[in-house]
Amino acid sequence: MKLGLIGFPVAHSLSPAMHEAALRAAGLEGSYLALETPPQFLRARLQEVRREYAGVNVTIPHKESVLAYLDELAPEASAIGAVNTIVCEGARLTGYNTDALGFISGLDEAGISYRNKKALVLGAGGAARAIAYALKEEGARVAIYNRTIERARELCEAFGLHLVSPPLLDTAVRSCDLLINTTSVGLKDPHTSPLPEGLLPREGAVVDIIYNPAITQLMRAAQSAGLLTLGGLPMLVWQGALALELWTGVKPNVQVMYAAARAGLNETPRP
Repeated sequence: MKLGLIGFPVAHSLSPAMHEAALRAAGLEGSYLALETPPQFLRARLQEVRREYAGVNVTIPHKESVLAYLDELAPEASAIGAVNTIVCEGARLTGYNTDALGFISGLDEAGISYRNKKALVLGAGGAARAIAYALKEEGARVAIYNRTIERARELCEAFGLHLVSPPLLDTAVRSCDLLINTTSVGLKDPHTSPLPEGLLPREGAVVDIIYNPAITQLMRAAQSAGLLTLGGLPMLVWQGALALELWTGVKPNVQVMYAAARAGLNETPRP
């Protein structure tokens, strides 16, 4: 069974180690490859997937653009408008989104409450769409802030969410119960934060879906302020576990996937 990850870049992804460890632990034969796929080669890559693969994950920058090449969408992927998992059966490609439930599973595991809470999502890309959709489905009151306000407005109109304009950011942050960073700020420069210094929720939890570094500047500031924090590793592991179950029908050992991902992080040099 051939599995893989489509994205650009994907050279340092933790997914191959994580999935191959899970396959071995489940006694399943298979491989999981990092498939570097520049945007201009996306169509050709998916033709290759049709011929040779049981399924693939999809990451930046293809989570939305891949929809045009699929035969079918699962309900949650259609609603979210982004795909992170493709299942290939009989050369037919079906798109799923396991980011949504993967994010919720990570919150549940960490004991972070979200039902009937005020959640503020920073960003408006594919991950933000999945997270906002999942939180709203679970009963949270969700607001969106993005530097490009048009993109945030489109997401809010699509899902019936609250749009936070720049002048209202301070109030929105301080009054939320759950703050989620889905932007890449803090990824390439771990000393940067998506929020101005000193601006944090008064109480509750801060989640940053970046997993390398394990503790971002935003999380460090939140911890210093006594807030509960969660990094991006749980979402990575849980979305992967849900994808593997779609491909194989087997529930993988999540702790094995955590161990492989953490080992990979220890071996990955910071850029």
